[in-house]
Amino acid sequence: MTGVSAWAATAAEQFKKSNEPVFTITVKDFFFDVQKSTDSLWIVVTWPGGANMAFRTAYSPDNIILDKTEETENGVNLQLHSSAGKFNVELSFLKGDAPLLHYTVTFTPGRELFVPFWPRDVFVPEDKKGSEGVIYVSQTGGRSGLIYAGYTKPKAGSFLYFQNLTALADYNNDTETSASGVVGGRWPELGLSLPAALNKPLQAKKKYVISDAWVHLTTDIGENQFEISKGFLNALGQVYPYLPKPETPYHDYPDILQKALHDLQNNKGCWSHRSGHPYLNAYVCDYNTPPEIMVQLAVLLPVQEYIKWSGEKHPLEEDIRGGLPAFFDQKLGTVMRWLPSEEHMLDQSEEQKVPKIMDSWYLHHPLLNLARMALAGDKMAKDLLLPSVEYAIKIAKHFDYKWPVFYNIETLETIKAEAKEGEGGEKDVAGLYAHVMLQVWELTKDDKYFKEAEKAAESLTQWGFEVFYQANNTVFAAKAMIRLYKETGKELYHDLSYLLIANVFKNMAIWDCNYGYSKNFSTFFALYPLNEAPYTAVYEEVEAFAGFHEFLTYSYGLKILPSVSLLLAEFIKYMIARAVFYYPPMLPKEMISQDVKTGEVDPDLWVALEDIHDGWEQSGAVGQEVYGAGLAFGIVPRHYFRIPEQNFLVFIDYPTANPIIKGNTLHFNLLGSEQLSCRLCIINTDNQKLPAFKVLTGNANDQQEIESKKSKKGLHEFELHGNQKVIISWTD
Repeated sequence: MTGVSAWAATAAEQFKKSNEPVFTITVKDFFFDVQKSTDSLWIVVTWPGGANMAFRTAYSPDNIILDKTEETENGVNLQLHSSAGKFNVELSFLKGDAPLLHYTVTFTPGRELFVPFWPRDVFVPEDKKGSEGVIYVSQTGGRSGLIYAGYTKPKAGSFLYFQNLTALADYNNDTETSASGVVGGRWPELGLSLPAALNKPLQAKKKYVISDAWVHLTTDIGENQFEISKGFLNALGQVYPYLPKPETPYHDYPDILQKALHDLQNNKGCWSHRSGHPYLNAYVCDYNTPPEIMVQLAVLLPVQEYIKWSGEKHPLEEDIRGGLPAFFDQKLGTVMRWLPSEEHMLDQSEEQKVPKIMDSWYLHHPLLNLARMALAGDKMAKDLLLPSVEYAIKIAKHFDYKWPVFYNIETLETIKAEAKEGEGGEKDVAGLYAHVMLQVWELTKDDKYFKEAEKAAESLTQWGFEVFYQANNTVFAAKAMIRLYKETGKELYHDLSYLLIANVFKNMAIWDCNYGYSKNFSTFFALYPLNEAPYTAVYEEVEAFAGFHEFLTYSYGLKILPSVSLLLAEFIKYMIARAVFYYPPMLPKEMISQDVKTGEVDPDLWVALEDIHDGWEQSGAVGQEVYGAGLAFGIVPRHYFRIPEQNFLVFIDYPTANPIIKGNTLHFNLLGSEQLSCRLCIINTDNQKLPAFKVLTGNANDQQEIESKKSKKGLHEFELHGNQKVIISWTD
């Protein structure tokens, strides 16, 4: 053992003594032994092979006294006290495919109490032969409070430690501390270390949950990055159903969409005019940056999805589409990031705000969207796409399918190779490039593009849990890999799709930040855009949301991990529930930053803020993101069924497949897991009387009618479990 804290050194000495067991149980050949030492109550786990790991529950720097032990159906409750206050420790042991330990520690201070330090709650006792482990994933910033690690010496297995940070809200609120970055550490001292209560004390006689941890244990240990990533997803899928989750209230997205559409079309801060043509600004009132093609397409594609869904034309489509040809550089033969005629506006205030400097993903993302338009029959998009793709292939070969962060698109000189030294460039761009190549292969039937996709996929195999650069692009890469798998049957691509999804879930925040400004809305199951970004961002979340939908569409009928089906469906459900709070009219004005990096923020405008921060920080400091305007346009066509000549919409907050409207029935397959449920609403679109409905669920051979959970004028609501067939019928 090298370099441990004084608290770990003390624990190591205490474990050399023989502590009296308070409670023991064996689950799936794992032996659990609850022990009290001088200052702590420990749960010591012994793997079937003999390796040990200890979880610290109650802790007090002085002597801690055990007052009462009471066995329960699934474990034991213990009450303790010290001079600082009283502790209640609830332990339960669940028997699934692998042992699942859950412990909740509640602390009641005897007086107002400052706490300058909390030791971490996971410790690996010293072994005669030494112990070693590898931490694959641990919390960064406000992401989930988890650790996924392998116990490699002795080769015992792997474990997922998941701290339910939602439960710590009272502690965070009263001490004005954050739950960001509280789970981490290094072998052999890991887990939760609560933030110090230095400025505001814990209140006397008030009960605080100071730990609510779930630990999934297994003897399996991944031998390579693919096994490890699947192990992570499966462990997370085992723990997730047990976590407390917030309610998911219904939001009227069709109405929100109309407000967003109006403001986007009519607010002058969203637009600039260049060479006689309107272009969307990246941020509201951002007049000092030239138009970007990514911004135009990031809004245009969702708007086109809505137009197709609604059957209603809107001038916004042609306003944006008409400006696209001007982004093509005739000399280079490719579309450019910035409008070429306006590059002189770039002020060099940031690394990429220099003429001809390309951020790697900014070339491929517009190509992906142009390919979507071309596949839908847009000739102008096809004419822009095909020569640009040839230039993209030239760039890919120049960089050997490993893209830097910035390069000069004219000379191909690397301007910035890595985000940080040793971390590589934009690694997931290889998957984004593969996505584009597959689209062009579909468009042209030319196999050279398919081969390019496979070459790019090879470069994704070297990064493990470090392949993530930007969330939406990593999801697009996962889509490309599942499509390659579907076309070729090569297991490598199937494995790569899981590796990429595991990278995305490493950047999720599966907890609800119920302190500070965040008490006003739910933040549960949010996605961070970049590895170390301090906030969640609307654009990347919306695109990941849409990308997960398409991943599930591509993989429908294939055998995929149940954990992946479960987790993707739940992300989609909670995204719909909380994304509305990116719109500033939904937020209290005091939580919106007045100090804005780019442009201005209008709190009454239905254009999403880019950034939602930790509860103690104001949001919107980056700006009001015009290119995040696809939010409502992305949700409505995917989650609302329009029924021809009927006065109702059907809303469902889970992903679906194979929808069929025939006569007076709507059939679809509900995705996700049967372990969890979702909401189905039938919504009146006028004030006329609704028909009578019948909702059947089950499988193809066995259907049962379910009753409405809630009905009020204009809305019928049902609760359905995932992974089943649904039939809705109605009378005329």
